[in-house]
Amino acid sequence: MNDLVRQHTALSDSDLEWLHLLVSEWQLLSDLSFADLVLWVPTLDGTRYVSVAQMRPNTGPTSYQDDMVGHLVPRGRRPMLDSALDEGRIVREGDPEWREEVPVRVESIPVRREGRVLGVIARNTNLLTVRTPSRLELTYLQSASDLAQMIAAGSFPFPGQQVDMDASPRAGDGLIRLDADGVVQYASPNALSAYHRLGLAADLVGHHLGQATAELAPARGPVDEALVKLASGWAPREFEVEGEDGVIQLRAIPLKPKGTHIGSLVLLRDVTELRRRERELITKDATIREIHHRVKNNLQTVAALLRLQSRRMDSEQGREALNEAVRRVGSIAIVHETLSQNLDERVEFDEIADRVLAMVAEIAPGAVTTRRTGRFGILDAEVATPLSMVLTEVLQNALEHAFVPGDQGSVEVGAVRGGSRTEPRLLVTVQDNGRGLPDGFDPHRAGNLGLQIVRTLVEGELGGKFDMVPGADRGTQVILDIPVRAEKH
Repeated sequence: MNDLVRQHTALSDSDLEWLHLLVSEWQLLSDLSFADLVLWVPTLDGTRYVSVAQMRPNTGPTSYQDDMVGHLVPRGRRPMLDSALDEGRIVREGDPEWREEVPVRVESIPVRREGRVLGVIARNTNLLTVRTPSRLELTYLQSASDLAQMIAAGSFPFPGQQVDMDASPRAGDGLIRLDADGVVQYASPNALSAYHRLGLAADLVGHHLGQATAELAPARGPVDEALVKLASGWAPREFEVEGEDGVIQLRAIPLKPKGTHIGSLVLLRDVTELRRRERELITKDATIREIHHRVKNNLQTVAALLRLQSRRMDSEQGREALNEAVRRVGSIAIVHETLSQNLDERVEFDEIADRVLAMVAEIAPGAVTTRRTGRFGILDAEVATPLSMVLTEVLQNALEHAFVPGDQGSVEVGAVRGGSRTEPRLLVTVQDNGRGLPDGFDPHRAGNLGLQIVRTLVEGELGGKFDMVPGADRGTQVILDIPVRAEKH
C-alpha cells in the first residue's frame, strides 16, 4: 500500500498512516457486512482511481476471485465511486452488478480524515446466497452500517488505537450489542457461552453488561468500578476479565454514527485455554531456568572441590591437571549461568567468550595479554556448551605452551559469522605471537588430552573442522569452522 499511495496519489504521510489504521480495523467491517472491501484512492491528476487494499469476509462468500490491489480505473467508469468522493456520502443507489454469473450489490463509503475525503471503500456483497436474515445477521448488518457511517464521518477508526487483528477478538468469536446506557440488546451464542464459562447463570439480554461483568470478576473496589465502565463500552478499549473458571478477552467499540453515542459493540473471545497454556509455558520456562541455575551451582561446587584437592597434592603435575579440570568445569558453568537468565535455549556467546578469556588469562604470564575481536552472536545451547570447552582448551594450550615466563606477547580470539543463508557458519580463530609449533607437529595426531578434547568436540559433537597452522608473522593460529543456526533479527 505504501508504494501504491506514494507512486500514484498526492496523500501525505499522515494520510497514509490513517489508511493503515483503517486497514488494520476493516476486517471487522467486512465480516459484519458479509462483504468484500476494496479501498480506492484518486490518483495525483484526479483522472483515475487506484486500488490500494482489499479485504475478503470470513462470514460469507467473496465477490472477487481475483486480487484487485494495484488496479487502475478511469474516473467515470464507476459512478458510485465518483459520487461518494465528490459528495462525501455513502452511496447505495443502483442495481446489482453481475460478475461471472454472480449478482453483487455495490456500495461506496467515503473515507474521511479531518474533513477531507481521502478515498472510497467499495463494499461488494455476494447476493447468491442471500436468505431471510437471522437476529444475528441483522445485528451484524446494523453494526456494519453504524461503522460505515463513522468512517464516512471521520470518527472511525480511533486514532492511537491500532489493533493487532491476530490477537484481538473477531466478530465470529463473540459479539454483544449494547444500547447507549450499556444494557445488552443482543448477545451472540458464542458470547453467551463465554459468559457462561465465567459463571453467568442467566441470559445477558436486558442486563447492564458492565455490572454483570464486574459481578463475575473476583476483584472489588476501584478495580470493580473501572471494569463496570470498561465493559459498558464508553471508550474504545481492550481488556480481559478473569473469573473463577475462565478468562475472556473483550474489545469495546463505541458507536457514534451521527456524532451521538447510540451504543457500543463489544467483541469477545474465550481465551481460557490460551491463558492456561501461557501459564504452563511460563512455569516450564521458570523450571528450566532453575535447573540451569542448579547445574551451575553444582558445577561450581565440583570446581571448588577439585581446587581444594589440588591444594593438598604434592605432585606439581597432578596439581596442574586438577587446575585444568577446574577451568573445564568452570567453562561449562558459565554457559549454564547464562542459560539460567534466558527465556530460551539460546545464548549471547560473546559474553561467555569474554568470561572464558578472563578465567583462562589467570594462568598467563604477566606480560601476555588477551582480547577478543568480532562477534560470536547468538548460539544454541547445544553449540555453546562444547564451544566454551573448546575455547578453554585452545586458550589454555596457547598460554601454557606458546610463551615462557618473562615473554611479552598476546593472544587474540576472533569470531566471524559467515557462510550462506541456508548454511550459516561460525569461523573462530585463536592467534598467538609466541614460539610457534614445533617441527613435525601434527595437530590431528597429537596425543595430549587438551587437543583430544578439542578434536572430539569440534569434529564429533559440533560437526565442524579444526586445524592448527603457523601464524602469518609468528606464533600459532588455531582455526575452528563450525555450522550454526542463523541469528534472528
